Amino acid sequence: MNTVRIANGQAFWGDSPAAPVAQVRGGDIDYLTLDYLAEITMSVLRKQYERDPDAGYARDFVDLMSEIMQECLERDIKVVANAGGVNPQGCAQALLDVAASKGISGLRVGVVTGDDIMAQLDDLESEGVPLQNLDTGTPFDEVRDRIASANAYLGAEPIARALADGANVVITGRCTDPGLVLGPLVHEFGWQWDDWNLLAAGTVAGHTIECGAQASGGNFQGGWRTMDDLAHVGYPIVEVSADGTFVVTKHPGTGGAVTTATVTEQLLYELGDPATYLSPEVTADFTALQVQEVGPDRVEVTGARGRPPTDSLKVSMAYSDGFQGAAMITYAWPDAIAKAELADSVLRTRLKDLGLPLRAIRTDLVGYNSVHGRVVPPAGSDQSEVVLRVSIWADDPDTVSRFAAEIAPLVMGPPGFTGLLAGGRMRPSRVMAYWPTLVPKSVVDPQVIVRDGV
Repeated sequence: MNTVRIANGQAFWGDSPAAPVAQVRGGDIDYLTLDYLAEITMSVLRKQYERDPDAGYARDFVDLMSEIMQECLERDIKVVANAGGVNPQGCAQALLDVAASKGISGLRVGVVTGDDIMAQLDDLESEGVPLQNLDTGTPFDEVRDRIASANAYLGAEPIARALADGANVVITGRCTDPGLVLGPLVHEFGWQWDDWNLLAAGTVAGHTIECGAQASGGNFQGGWRTMDDLAHVGYPIVEVSADGTFVVTKHPGTGGAVTTATVTEQLLYELGDPATYLSPEVTADFTALQVQEVGPDRVEVTGARGRPPTDSLKVSMAYSDGFQGAAMITYAWPDAIAKAELADSVLRTRLKDLGLPLRAIRTDLVGYNSVHGRVVPPAGSDQSEVVLRVSIWADDPDTVSRFAAEIAPLVMGPPGFTGLLAGGRMRPSRVMAYWPTLVPKSVVDPQVIVRDGV
């Protein structure tokens, strides 16, 4: 194969369910990649799994595949998704059940496991792996008893292995976003794991489309006013050659645009040091990239360079860090801002009188100072309406519930209370905090199993 066409259809769990269908039906593609997992998503899936051992994965993926599975098999479109969450085997079984119920034959599901290291944490500590917070240096023992999930970022290698074993759908748990693209490229072109420049090129290609329509004008700061037909925005496709050069494009007739500006804006997204983009397979250098338009909605990217990776893998942990609650109240003109500020003062005084043990309290006047705070001066001193939003953070849910009880009485003053923006009394919600760390690659052992359908 001289060129591999890889389309992205999901940038996150909750992205447009129509996008992957449009990618499959809009033209020729070889692979469809679907990215469901943000850092905090794993803790949500962990909670689901603890309540139900058959859950813990992105159910949306199974529903989607129910619609497009037959088409993908008939046209030999392979699907690579990290929809497995904390239960890739459960996700695979659900997919196989759908195929069986529809009488679809030929499905081969590659399941990648090994990213979940929750059961290894105590052993890692005893072996001297520090597991300290990568951003703050905080010792791990401060949160050890509150850890809810711990998943290492796997890379492209197990994905390529699953494809080599004949999988036409690959399901992973936590893996790097670019790995969803790099794995198929290594498989198709036979790139070696020390072809640093080629691995870097594949990583850059994956990074370019990992955020869905962000690369094709859907979230384009530089020209959003004039972007064409965002209601039907086309999601991006990379056409990758064996030498690592690639063209970013989208299906004809779709909205948005693929330009040097939209692609460059995405390349800079979450980049950090452009000379040192770390992944399990390679350290990619973005500083010599050449980005140029070669036709309408066609942007070529060349010049990726790479060098060996580090000997560590990043681990994303989530831990329980108390409870939160928030209330939003609309106040009307005249003197909407003054009324909201007085209501905030009244509420804070009552909370102080109660002696509630709050870890933090925050007030925003939405529509007035909630986005930029004190950085940008408000436009005016009065408005037709303003939303008072008060949020708290506490160690226990009872404190949040007691705070909630003080919201409704504000209807009796100051005047201008026109209603709560959420129905009923708020319920405390658990705060899940993010704990990034590193572990040696040697302690993570990715496993691949290919399961056949009927």
